[in-house]
Amino acid sequence: MEKYLIPTSKSILARNTFLNIIGLSLPFLVGIIAIPLIISGLGTERFGLLSLGWVILGYVGIFDLGLGRATTKFVASALGRGERDGISSIFWTAALSQVILGSIASLLVISLTPFFAQHILKIPEALVSEAQVTFYLLALTIPVVLLQSSFSAILEVFQRFDLINAVKVPASSLTFIIAAMAAPAGFGLPTIIILLFISRFIATFIFFLFCLRVFPPLRSRPSLKPKLLRPLLSFGGWVTVSNVLAPLLVYFDRFLIGSLRSVDEVAYYTAPYDIVTKLWILPTSLVVTLFPIFSSLGKRSKESLTNIMAHSIKYLLLIMGPLILILSVLAKKILSIWLGPEFALRSALTLQILSWGVLINSLAHLPFTMLQGIGRPDLPAKFHLLEVPFYISLAWYLIVHWGINGAALAWSIRVTLDAFLLYYAAVKVGSFSVPSLHRASLERYLALFSLLILACLLATHLDSKPLIMALTLIGSFLAFYAAAWKFLLSLEEKDFLYSFLRLRRKLAHASERTGD
Repeated sequence: MEKYLIPTSKSILARNTFLNIIGLSLPFLVGIIAIPLIISGLGTERFGLLSLGWVILGYVGIFDLGLGRATTKFVASALGRGERDGISSIFWTAALSQVILGSIASLLVISLTPFFAQHILKIPEALVSEAQVTFYLLALTIPVVLLQSSFSAILEVFQRFDLINAVKVPASSLTFIIAAMAAPAGFGLPTIIILLFISRFIATFIFFLFCLRVFPPLRSRPSLKPKLLRPLLSFGGWVTVSNVLAPLLVYFDRFLIGSLRSVDEVAYYTAPYDIVTKLWILPTSLVVTLFPIFSSLGKRSKESLTNIMAHSIKYLLLIMGPLILILSVLAKKILSIWLGPEFALRSALTLQILSWGVLINSLAHLPFTMLQGIGRPDLPAKFHLLEVPFYISLAWYLIVHWGINGAALAWSIRVTLDAFLLYYAAVKVGSFSVPSLHRASLERYLALFSLLILACLLATHLDSKPLIMALTLIGSFLAFYAAAWKFLLSLEEKDFLYSFLRLRRKLAHASERTGD
């Protein structure tokens, strides 16, 4: 029984968060390098079709009705209660349901493909046939992708993010690499999709083998138990509500900007948005690690939940706060270097407003994940339902009056309201008291961060002397982290960081010796 406990030590959490950051970052970097090669090989029209295919695979999780998340939740909860015997039934019920749902989704995509290819999408006549074959092949990939979420759920529960990322990084990177190699060689879209299907199938099979290795009782005979399906779908249904509304809450402002202002303003809004939201990699990597732990603890361990939440808030603030401040202070310079002076002039304030919204939203990842973990996915979903009409009305008004800056302000107000509701619900459901949220530590952080903001504002007045400005900013951030080390971190946290850094150095030296 001991070996089936969920590991929760700080070193494991830090390692897994670090692995998840790599797992999200590396495929993104591969994509940056590969996309120009793909466009060159396929041409813009075929690349557009391939991009739509990627979007379908990216949002295919909506078809699983939240069963992937539900699998993690229910397996972790069973382990937390010491009910190991029921885990195989939960797993196979979810996995077989994923296959059924994936097959239904495949048939839906196949049946709609001719209509979309011929009447909705403006595809050149010469490419219509190729586009239809491409989407037919993509449809066959859907059950495999959904099944993969159930397999990875087991590995998440046991905190085996090393195994997850060992498969996910190559598989996600191959999405770009296959196209980048096949397109210049003259292969068409159907061939690329077939190769993509093969890579996804192999990745899913490897995930399954890892599941059997981590939890051998899964070798039991697969069976779908209807009595388990209802609670899984009940939980997953609320998760699906949030998953469906999320794209609307994230992307609707772009359609409003295009219709109420002009299409070119969409570009001036999208560019800063895409810069700052890349920082979501950090909170996402953390909460993916925390979700099975929250699920295992449930509502039974108030003290453990509180400590995990409080420490996670502190760590996110220490990392995200200075990064957001840099983006805000250097917004004009960053945009000018990356996209030119016109973008710097028109989008700098937008980037500054969005930056602080992203900081607040990053902190909201924690109560959102905790509420789902302790079995209340309905609360975030209900909040999102309430926010949709409020956000659309606010965004409409502010975009009409203030353009893209109004859009950024509306989005930031919405995520601030969302964060308030989520934290309020987390406090009420978790019965947290104010002292338990480490109020003194938060006050010290705010004091230090306020001084850092003041120092950065003073540094901006040295714009005519870039070297002195750079040295002032570097000195300010070094002073901030030195003070944070002294006043915000406990002895235990300092010891952990020492050991964590020593471990990283040992791994680096071992890698160098292997290379030699």
